[in-house]
Amino acid sequence: MNAKGSYYFSLALLGGLFFVFGLVSWVNSILVPYFKVACDLHTDVQGYLVTFAFYIAYLVMTIPASAFLGRVGFKRGVQYGLWLLALGALLFVPAALARTFALFLVALFTMGTALAILQTAANPFVTIIGPRESAARRISIMGICNKFAGIVAPLLFAAVVIHPEDRTTMDLVASGALTGAAKEAALDAMIRSVIPPYAVLAVLLVLFGWGFYRSSLPDLHPDKENASAGGQDRRSVLSYPYLVLGVLALFAHVGSQQISISTIIDYAGTMGIDLVAAKVFPSYTLACIMGGYLIGVVLIPRYLSQQKALLLCTVAGLVLSCLVLFAHGTVHFAGFDADLSIWMLVLLGIPNSLIYAGIWPLAIRGLGRWTSLGSSLLVMALCGNAVLSLLYGFEADRLGRHDAYWLLIPCFLYMVFYAVYGHKIEHWK
Repeated sequence: MNAKGSYYFSLALLGGLFFVFGLVSWVNSILVPYFKVACDLHTDVQGYLVTFAFYIAYLVMTIPASAFLGRVGFKRGVQYGLWLLALGALLFVPAALARTFALFLVALFTMGTALAILQTAANPFVTIIGPRESAARRISIMGICNKFAGIVAPLLFAAVVIHPEDRTTMDLVASGALTGAAKEAALDAMIRSVIPPYAVLAVLLVLFGWGFYRSSLPDLHPDKENASAGGQDRRSVLSYPYLVLGVLALFAHVGSQQISISTIIDYAGTMGIDLVAAKVFPSYTLACIMGGYLIGVVLIPRYLSQQKALLLCTVAGLVLSCLVLFAHGTVHFAGFDADLSIWMLVLLGIPNSLIYAGIWPLAIRGLGRWTSLGSSLLVMALCGNAVLSLLYGFEADRLGRHDAYWLLIPCFLYMVFYAVYGHKIEHWK
């Protein structure tokens, strides 16, 4: 295979990985309200423990994942990561049989740990395999794969897992008409619907892991390959301000994005839209994100630099976040009579699409021998999904689901700071 063919083959394999990331990650948007019913949870905080358990693994396990990858290599690490992801999917079986929410959380943490390994390997590879000035374009391509899976995931979950009788069960539980032993039996039957799809997913992940390792994709050693790229005079990875500030920017970005997607079904519920009907809202948001990625593929870097794209998107995100809080009025669109604020939340997906692709290459540039550790810190920032989602849950219980969206505003204000000034800071004063 020639160099060009090898490049596109590598992109295709990594696109498959990012599709897997999206498939298992974005289904959380419907798992939250689903588990609130099926596991008989009573507060928003309990529901958002689903997201917390999944994404907190990025904070806890990314540095060990980096060390693990350094020991076993990129390809073997991806294989083991996919197999660990399969184990997490299999844990849904005993969790469903026992209808034990704590065991579901263990399964989700296991899957999050697997993704910490996989993303620690995949993200620097996407940045390194081609010119750095077009890294945002390649990340956008990966984002399309990820978000396409995200569009499919909640719709597929609802189609495969939520049966007509489950909808009746949800209505009866919500009205208080189903109680006692009858309620427990109905919820037991409902939760066991997750067993077949997650068992099938586990088998597919095992096969993908085996196929990835057997592929012709070469192993990578980013630190060695970037040893001459600079950074040899720095004693610590933390001596790069633009990296540290970039980690915080990525934390704010992924957390605010997760809020806009994982909470939208519950927010639609405040407008009288039930779970089965509201399942399309995360897909609408992810479709907007995917549209933004397509724009990025076309415009960056030929017509728009990564820095300018980041600035435009963060400012647009700030404006839309303000509109989520302050725009009101019922709008009939796509078959729904819903408040204007929920459509602003959907549209937030467009600027969100290019922020990740803008922050990553700006934060990872010129790290030299610190490249892998710097990448690990950026992957750790994905725990923003966990922290900010749980914080939203607390605020939703305290203020209501609409007013809790105030959290979006400080997140975007900080991202604007990074886009304007933070990424330019080369040394601490």
